[in-house]
Amino acid sequence: MREQISLNKYKNYDGIKNKHTFSDFLRWIKEKKTKKKDYSYRVQQAEKKEIDFLKNNREQTTITWVGHSTFLIQIGGLNILTDPIWADRLAFYKRSTEPGLKLEELPLIDIVLVSHSHYDHLDFSTILKLPPNIVFLVPSGLKKLFIRKHIIKSEELKWWTTFKWGIIEFTFVPSQHWSKRTLFDTNTSHWGGWVMRNTQTNETIYFAGDSGYFRGFEEIGERFKSIDYALLPIGAYEPEFFLKMDHMNPEEAIQSFCDVKAKTFIPMHYGAYKLANETTKECLDRLYAEWEKQKLDLLKLKVLLLGETLHSEENLNENNGEFTWNKHYKQQNI
Repeated sequence: MREQISLNKYKNYDGIKNKHTFSDFLRWIKEKKTKKKDYSYRVQQAEKKEIDFLKNNREQTTITWVGHSTFLIQIGGLNILTDPIWADRLAFYKRSTEPGLKLEELPLIDIVLVSHSHYDHLDFSTILKLPPNIVFLVPSGLKKLFIRKHIIKSEELKWWTTFKWGIIEFTFVPSQHWSKRTLFDTNTSHWGGWVMRNTQTNETIYFAGDSGYFRGFEEIGERFKSIDYALLPIGAYEPEFFLKMDHMNPEEAIQSFCDVKAKTFIPMHYGAYKLANETTKECLDRLYAEWEKQKLDLLKLKVLLLGETLHSEENLNENNGEFTWNKHYKQQNI
């Protein structure tokens, strides 16, 4: 199914909407007040950060988690940022953890991928600090905002369309979400994820952006068939009566990983900003509990520390053991 536009409004598959009343919002606030939780648990910074290597690497495929939905991805000789956000505060939300890399520690960026217009994914205070000559790949309907910000090098893509740079194909794929930055622009630009495929090696990375669980994950898996890494959101899901259509809980994220038939799961969209009622620890507890319940191979779960770099060849060695955070998390919960 292709995207549909009516009166400049973009839509989800099957016309799915997340409709809420003011009473629903009040119920959310009441639930937040009555359920006292410990929000002190923090994602840790990696002890070893490969800053010099990342600045000079144009050969190896690497994935480094900066925090929230921001990754530095190196593939096919390109340096790519996803949904870059280094902001210390988003409106009422103060950042809980420092970014895994500082802006000045980044290599020269070639491409920035934007999943949608929400402020925790599209932060112009960060973007305007990036060097010039970066190409921004954005969802349909969003390029005009970049032009107003005097960012000329942007390419606007519809669902299932592809942009090629060198040996890498970037395909914009569906998600189940929505968009809004002001009172007057609800769903006037689209939302989605990005699939990066090396046309020489067929190595493929899927960055899902922000999404509720939907049938589109199966379609993505069918179209790309061999996804090496799936970067999937696991946070901002509680209360689920309010957020279910827009955000996946950890169990749904694991199901989406199975749907896209990826080889490796890297979780994201948790731990940086307190956007919903769940805690960081609850995200990880539910993720590991469901992973164990489904009897999935722990070597396929790569939970990154902030600033930690995953090298593609690490997955080629079946004896490489558990990843750093897997070990750290288990030690914290013995």
